[in-house]
Amino acid sequence: MTDTESITAKICAFARAWHSGKTGENKIADDYLAFNLMGQQEYIEMYRFIQSLFPEKKMDTEEKADQIIATYFAPIPLARMHFTERRLEQFAEENGSVQYVICGAGEDTFSLRCRDPRIEIFEIDHPNTQRHKLERMDDLNWTIPENVNFVPIDFETERMQDKLLQAGFQPLQPAFFSILGVSYYLTLPVFIKTLEQIARLSARGSMLVFDYPKRTDSFPERVSRLEQITHSLGETMQGGFDYKDISKALYTLGFQIDTYFNPEQVQQEYFQNRTDGLRAFENVSLLSATYTGGWEVGI
Repeated sequence: MTDTESITAKICAFARAWHSGKTGENKIADDYLAFNLMGQQEYIEMYRFIQSLFPEKKMDTEEKADQIIATYFAPIPLARMHFTERRLEQFAEENGSVQYVICGAGEDTFSLRCRDPRIEIFEIDHPNTQRHKLERMDDLNWTIPENVNFVPIDFETERMQDKLLQAGFQPLQPAFFSILGVSYYLTLPVFIKTLEQIARLSARGSMLVFDYPKRTDSFPERVSRLEQITHSLGETMQGGFDYKDISKALYTLGFQIDTYFNPEQVQQEYFQNRTDGLRAFENVSLLSATYTGGWEVGI
């Protein structure tokens, strides 16, 4: 982890704000606080920065720039936001009082949008990333909700389970974990180590949600272009995973997959019949899994 939030994380926050600001359209997900948290100046700077990533395209109109955002940057964060928050809502309805751990929260605004007091939220991220977010909230005169806990962590030197337990996380109570936008930049063995930490904290019946790119020998143009862009920004994608390897790792750690959307199903679920240029990425899958036991909790 770097000392400041990654540029790709900022682009994802921008994409959520951009989509939320569209009027008269059927929103895939509505992050109506993303723009305020980002701020107008940073939003405009990010808009121009995204335009600069495509010098070969003459984006001399807002419509052309919006098409680039819709094609390359908005589909992934919007689909996983909808997928995750709907499953969390169902999880809370089924379990009552629950804990929600957002791994690598960045500029995620769920904790500020949540109106369900049954959900105790733990935002876990690098101290400098959280400091920037808290300073921005202070500038906006936003208060931290009583059910929200900010958990700073240096992922290179500290264990997530230690920091969460110190922050009041209860490992014997049902928990919902999200780890979004992370798997793209990790090899499978490294990603499994993160899943191990989550398994050690999970009471039976807890749920895990994440998105991941599937491994394939050939990519459509926009997938290859997105990989090139992230690499140029210093964040190299690692090529993705095979479903059989992911499912085997989850099973070994005590998780049972309950929902899996491959790219075609993501398209059908969230992007079918849209006319605004938004469509699912050809290599991104969404997955949720329930912890059924097998690992000792609270270690």
